[in-house]
Amino acid sequence: MITVTEVLQVVDELVFKHTGNHLTDLQRSAVHGIWQGKIYSEIADEFGYESENHVGNVSRELYKILSKELGEDVTKSNFCWSIERIGNSFNPQLIGIGIKNHVNWCPNNKDTQKTEVNKEDKIKQITTYINLKQSPKITHLYGRTNELATLSKWIENPRTRLISILGIAGIGKTSLVRHFIDTHTITFDAVIWKNIKLSNSLNSILTEIITELNVNNEDINTNNLLKQSLELFNQKRCLIILDNLEEIFTLQQYAGKYKPEYQDYQTFLQMITEIEHQSSIILISQEKCQEMISLDDELYPSHCLELSGLGNAATEILKNQGLKNQEAWLDLINLYESHPRYLQYISTLIKDVFQGEVSEFLQEQCLILTEDIKTQLDLTWMKLTEVEKQILLKISQNPQSVSRHDIKNSLSLSSTDIINGLQSLTRRYLLTKLESNEKSFHISSAFKEYLKQLDDSNN
Repeated sequence: MITVTEVLQVVDELVFKHTGNHLTDLQRSAVHGIWQGKIYSEIADEFGYESENHVGNVSRELYKILSKELGEDVTKSNFCWSIERIGNSFNPQLIGIGIKNHVNWCPNNKDTQKTEVNKEDKIKQITTYINLKQSPKITHLYGRTNELATLSKWIENPRTRLISILGIAGIGKTSLVRHFIDTHTITFDAVIWKNIKLSNSLNSILTEIITELNVNNEDINTNNLLKQSLELFNQKRCLIILDNLEEIFTLQQYAGKYKPEYQDYQTFLQMITEIEHQSSIILISQEKCQEMISLDDELYPSHCLELSGLGNAATEILKNQGLKNQEAWLDLINLYESHPRYLQYISTLIKDVFQGEVSEFLQEQCLILTEDIKTQLDLTWMKLTEVEKQILLKISQNPQSVSRHDIKNSLSLSSTDIINGLQSLTRRYLLTKLESNEKSFHISSAFKEYLKQLDDSNN
């Protein structure tokens, strides 16, 4: 019987021959689980993927590809038999553990053999360890084609040390990264996802990572975890995702200020960019801190990807929700500035109250905040300093965007407070600058409506 490594190699070659692309990590996990006789829910649970339905869909797509390439009907029930027969027939030679080699499907045809060997410019190492248990379950990613391409470019660069995915709550940061991991072949020895909400102690996180990758069962030096983790990142090429980083920042202080008990994160992120190693860290956060800003890309290779609304791709949300009046969809999307989570919430409201009629909802001629949206904005408001709150309330009272000069003239705040407050609000992605006038600051329509209601309730 052939090994699971050989199975992965055989399937990878067939898929590459059919599509020109190698297996993604999700496809590899599916093949691995099917070969072991597991059901889709077990595969999803073991490898930390979002749902058994998603794993099933990926698997069925693989069956279709294999059926076309092998000229026979491949299903879950006969998958193992079909692949074992093919594997034994061609007996691919492996080059080391975890390395992709090419299978010579036509051993007597030298020209075909050369073509197959030259399909890749170099041999790629495949991921040997994946732990996505702390990542959320996702079912869809809407749009984000350019963002995925940018992320792929950065991650493929071995010099990239630090990547920050930034934006306001609900804009789709976590979904983007999880979808990227599910759909791209990433050449790392290990991929580990850590959710700061579940474990916010850096020492705990580093201990878990070192323990998971400690194949030699060496003693872990708890007194010098930073040094030991950096040595590990140099020995192995790891991709570490730290989600919800804003949890370690201080409430009612300017954006990106660490809580006293989490100052060690600052040292850790500085060392990640300054010390030589071969790993990458992805930070997912609603706030930007100083360590996310690269002063010199050549010396400290770090990148920031700032997410805004989905644009017209948000129509897929309304389509999946089964809303009516497609001709009015763009008006609804523009009203909520194509914010994916807001559109999810408002779509549910339209189905519950307006029987899915978008046109009827728009006849209300106002931006309605659902309780879910309000709850999310309440959490954002609680994080702000008094200076930031004053600035936002003043801007919200104006129908148009407001300049720094206008804010200075209308508030009894020092120039230093106004400048620091504006910078902090932009680092929280609550203020944006208009492309047509970079001197003016703009608040999202939803947040402006929230501030208007907040102001009315206080008066």
